Amino acid sequence: MEHYMIIEKIEAYLKALENEERAAATVEKYRRALLSFAAFLSGAAVTPEMIHLWKDDLRASNYAPSTINACLAALNGFFRFCGWADCRARFLKIQRRLFRDSKQELTRAEYECLVAAAEATGDRALALLMETIGATGIRVSEVRYITVEAVRQGKAEVSLKGKIRVILLPGKLCRKLLKFATQRKTASGAIFHAKSGKAMSRYQIWSKMKKLCARAGVDAGKVFPHNLRHLFATAFYRAYKDIVKLADVLGHSSIETTRIYLVTSMAEHRRQLERLQLVS
Repeated sequence: MEHYMIIEKIEAYLKALENEERAAATVEKYRRALLSFAAFLSGAAVTPEMIHLWKDDLRASNYAPSTINACLAALNGFFRFCGWADCRARFLKIQRRLFRDSKQELTRAEYECLVAAAEATGDRALALLMETIGATGIRVSEVRYITVEAVRQGKAEVSLKGKIRVILLPGKLCRKLLKFATQRKTASGAIFHAKSGKAMSRYQIWSKMKKLCARAGVDAGKVFPHNLRHLFATAFYRAYKDIVKLADVLGHSSIETTRIYLVTSMAEHRRQLERLQLVS
């Protein structure tokens, strides 16, 4: 039986992802991948050969292997949703990274410079928002759960992706957030929100952070919200060496996902090799 990438089916699958409370950014990423594959097919049926050709086309276009695998994951999810058991995209085999590029690693000192820069520009909300993500490791999509009520209790209950977990909030952070909420006359509900009253989007937060780069003296390539979560993960692991507890705190269902966050920088990996003293 032949299968075709019909727009209506794609939209139905994306709607199902939204109903599963998948992150908006994930749904959008899947949308782009599925529409890209549909455009590549140009009306042709889905076959193993066409999937392979699309994968080769992505590689020829210099997409990163991890990006290609994310696109293929979108295809496989769609195929399962449609019940196309005979369709399956095979992932590229990628060796686990031993270290990450130092140019992409946000250090604690740089994080503190960004917070200070936000304070200096009078953007108290952004400074506290960065500290909240940095001190708890929450996802950007989870910021809306930081409410006045949650702060008063010292914990926030997050419900995402069909899972519920409790995030503990440090006492010092709670005091700063409550003071900020009082100054903003926010008696209840989300502490961080746009002027419209709606939750701040990932793009809005990213855009505000980027504007701090020059003043903070931090490379713009390091400045994006998710890097604050990485910083938290690294600091937590260095302090407690407990990857299982860290996985729970971050809301990961697999320790393998957590392990990605703990890849050392290139400079640190080099220092580890030097300490072996295996060169006479």
